[in-house]
Amino acid sequence: MNFFYVLDGRRIKRFLIIATAILFSVAVIYAEKDNITVFSQNEPSAVYSVITDKKVIALTFDISWGDKRPEPIINILKEKGVTNATFFLSSPWTKTHPEIVKQIVDAGFEIGSHGHKHVNYNELPDEEIRKQIQTAHMILEVETGTTPRLIRMPNGAFDKRVLRIANELGYTVIQWDTDSLDWKNPGVNNIINRVVSRAHPGDIVLMHASDSCKQTHEALPVIIDRLRAEGYEFVTVTELLKLAEVDGRDVKDQGS
Repeated sequence: MNFFYVLDGRRIKRFLIIATAILFSVAVIYAEKDNITVFSQNEPSAVYSVITDKKVIALTFDISWGDKRPEPIINILKEKGVTNATFFLSSPWTKTHPEIVKQIVDAGFEIGSHGHKHVNYNELPDEEIRKQIQTAHMILEVETGTTPRLIRMPNGAFDKRVLRIANELGYTVIQWDTDSLDWKNPGVNNIINRVVSRAHPGDIVLMHASDSCKQTHEALPVIIDRLRAEGYEFVTVTELLKLAEVDGRDVKDQGS
């Protein structure tokens, strides 16, 4: 009888150890829930760059207002023979600037969505996020004759809800790995040096063609020349995504 009592005691002790470990793990997960990244292998992610050894790079331009800066940038790209670039267009701007939009489309540049209202989508309820993306999609389809599948959120603001809804609507969220900071108008040389020094294979470069960015068109020719001198080939974001491994970085909830 004593043998069975000892055996049961060992089993009970083992059970208590396992139970304690499980409870401790649950407590840690709960305490750290706000710090756990949004992504699992099966969840959508935002794309910042593509991991590749090929010297390819995607120049991207956001446009949300104005009519003075887009045309010089379009013309520079054409003059420099850069046929592959991606423009993220807000739908209100697209609707009110059909002639400039036609120039972008006729030049063969890739069109992505920059949403409808220029607000932070991660601060909106789910249905409003969906409405903003769908409204922009319908306008861009009509005005550009294309069906965009890439979206860059206004201000680059999103959380896991935005990613999920965008994915459900057939979109891939595109961010950037190199921010030119042209929106700060820091000086032409600063824009050039920042882009060229940070560029790497598979990079996505953020620039703007809105009127608030007054130095981009001056920096762009030098950026193109210097990147070419380093052996880079310019591709669209879609072409970049065709490469094998995507660098979808961890993103946390709005409240984290």
